[in-house]
This record gives sequence, C-alpha cells and structure tokens, in this order.
Amino acid sequence: MRTIDITTTQKVTIQYELASLQERILAYSLDFICVSISLAILRLIFMGAFGFENDAIFQYFITIPVILLYTLLMEFFNNGQTIGKAIIGIKVVKLDGKAPGFSDYLTRVAFRALDIYMSFGSIAALLVSSSTKAQRLGDINANTTLIKVRFNLRFKLEDIERISTLDEYEPLYPQVRQLNENDMLLIKTVINRVQKHPNKSHKEVLKQLVENLRKKLDIFEQPKNQIDFLKTLIKDYIVLTR
Repeated sequence: MRTIDITTTQKVTIQYELASLQERILAYSLDFICVSISLAILRLIFMGAFGFENDAIFQYFITIPVILLYTLLMEFFNNGQTIGKAIIGIKVVKLDGKAPGFSDYLTRVAFRALDIYMSFGSIAALLVSSSTKAQRLGDINANTTLIKVRFNLRFKLEDIERISTLDEYEPLYPQVRQLNENDMLLIKTVINRVQKHPNKSHKEVLKQLVENLRKKLDIFEQPKNQIDFLKTLIKDYIVLTR
C-alpha cells in the first residue's frame, strides 16, 4: 500500500492511500463502457428520431466531442471524479492541498494523448507503477495524483475494535451523525499526527479541531482530554452509522 502526505490549506497534513494502477485501469474501463453506452443511445436518437443517415456527421459532431470532453467536464463538475472513478472510489487531488482547477483537469486530459492513447497506456502504466506519487505525465504537469477516497473504518484503536452494536455501547454524542466519513478521516489523521509528533503546531491543530467540532455539534462542556474526546466521536460515529 503506497501512501502520500498532503498538507491542506489549513496546514493540516493528511495521509492518503494512493490509487493503484489496477484501480486506475478499472476506472478507465468503466468510463469507456459508460461513454460507449451513451454514444450508442445518442446514435439511436439522432439516427432515428432526427433521421440522420450520414454517420460521418455524427462522428464529427457527437462522438469526438463526447470522447474529448467527458473526462474533463466530469472531473471538473464532479470534484475530481468521473463515473468510473466514483464507482472505484478514487479521485483527483492537488499535491499542494488546493482544490484542482479547470486548467489542472485540462492539463491531465491533454497529456492523455501521449501517455495513454499514442502509447496504448504503456507510458502511463510505467510512470504510475514506478513513481513515488503514482503520477502519469498528465499528473506530473498538473501537480496532481489519484487517491482512494473510500473510508476505511479499521482505525486500529483498541477501544474501537471492541465495539460492535448499540446494545454494547451507548454513544455519548449522537449528534455526531452530522459529520461524514471525510470528517472522521481528518479526526483520525490529527490523532495520529499528535501522537506521533507531539509538537506545538500539531497540538495547536488539535486544539482548533476540538473547538470547531464542539461548535458544530453544540457540545458545551470542555473536554478534559482532547484525544479521548476525538476518539469518543469516532467510536460514536462507527456505532451510529455502521
């Protein structure tokens, strides 16, 4: 399992698992199927309903634009995910922690001609497999990569592993349902960082995170132990959402 540390614009470093070459290929294959089915349906509509008999017109004005724009527009409007990427659970992210912009997605798509289409994917496969950040040419030039976004609930915390059902554990903060899996991942990352590197900056991030969560969840009492408080939120979330 290859991972990468990305520091967000809020100066919080989060460790993500990089998407594997197999996951990229599978996502690409699913997108190919989606595009093929969509084009087949459009062809039936245009050839049937509108009486188009010139297949060349359909190819130039429908097929080629759809193929060229599908990935670009899907990633731009769907937060770095095409349909295939969303199904597999991977997405495009910037290595500097900022949200990718249209130019970043455009760069990735533009370099597909070289590292995927013209080389039959061999250049992309070689670079993704060998580079430390799992980047193909498009990623290198756009300063992006693909990460896994599906949430892993195996937190490796002893007090969490003992929890199974609501019958065995009563959540202290039921309002934790307001949070989502990304919030839990951030909480877990902050806990790990503070425990591994208990320096001043990480402790300040911990303090800010706790205060933000207290306000968001309407928790008025000040926790005696910030780490225990965050672990309790994780436990409550697991029990209430599993």
